[in-house]
Amino acid sequence: MDRIDAMQAFTRVVETGSFTKAAETLQSSKTRVTQLVQQLETHLRVKLLHRTTRKVNVTADGAAYYQRVVRLLADLDDAETILSAASASPRGRLRVDVPAPLASLVLVPALPDFNARYPDIQLDLGASDRKVDLIEENVDCVVRGGELTDLSLRARHVADLPLGVYAAPDYLARTGMPRHPVVLEDAGHRIVAYRSSRAGSALMSPLRRGDEELLVQGRYVLSVDDGNAYLAAGIAGLGVLWLPQYMARQPLTRGELVPLFEDWHLDAMPMYVAFPSSRHVSAKLRVFIDWVVELMAQQVPTVQPPR
Repeated sequence: MDRIDAMQAFTRVVETGSFTKAAETLQSSKTRVTQLVQQLETHLRVKLLHRTTRKVNVTADGAAYYQRVVRLLADLDDAETILSAASASPRGRLRVDVPAPLASLVLVPALPDFNARYPDIQLDLGASDRKVDLIEENVDCVVRGGELTDLSLRARHVADLPLGVYAAPDYLARTGMPRHPVVLEDAGHRIVAYRSSRAGSALMSPLRRGDEELLVQGRYVLSVDDGNAYLAAGIAGLGVLWLPQYMARQPLTRGELVPLFEDWHLDAMPMYVAFPSSRHVSAKLRVFIDWVVELMAQQVPTVQPPR
């Protein structure tokens, strides 16, 4: 029995709650994972897991062992990085999920810089706005906008995204330029609704000007759950958009969008890198997070306070 392989198999079973899912994330077979855990239990002379036909639960001894093994495997990963021939360059596979617009507009164009700094990191990038189960899907971290509510995650604040309200020139030619946000609730106007797979509802940000505060309850003909599709719908003239300014930058330059209500203020959207609290922050994850913080500082303008 390779004890390291057995420990890795055991931790993945605990984290996913399934031998099948653990095998998938380890790119192994269920039989192999089962054998490794059984051999580990025999070696330790302790039952680590309770198995039923529906679920796998960790025993009290298994939970205590898991906490130690997680730290041990993380320390081993760091030790190998430090003592490798390329000790200045962290190495290994890093699985990351980020919002689709952030990937296409900010992260991917900047990745040659990250690759030049850390050529031994293999980055598996998921670009989506869906809710990701970091443990079950074996993802190292996610980059997400909005407040985090999952207490099982640790997070580092990386940016505050300024927001704005925009519409396409074709849309405004049909409806006229709205002079006050409340006009968007009239029958002649439409918004494009963004439906968060994480929140399960449409997301809107209130507008503020002096003592006025308004949360627009506009009508929509389309709701989407993907940021790129949301932007495309607005450019196509399907309604008014609430957008992070980095997403609007290029369409504004090309004349595809027009800013609305520039004398109103919207609260910035916080952005975080989140990762499982049960896992040690490896060297490769640490440098990726630091790089994202640096990149966002360059790409996202400073939020101006409301007038």
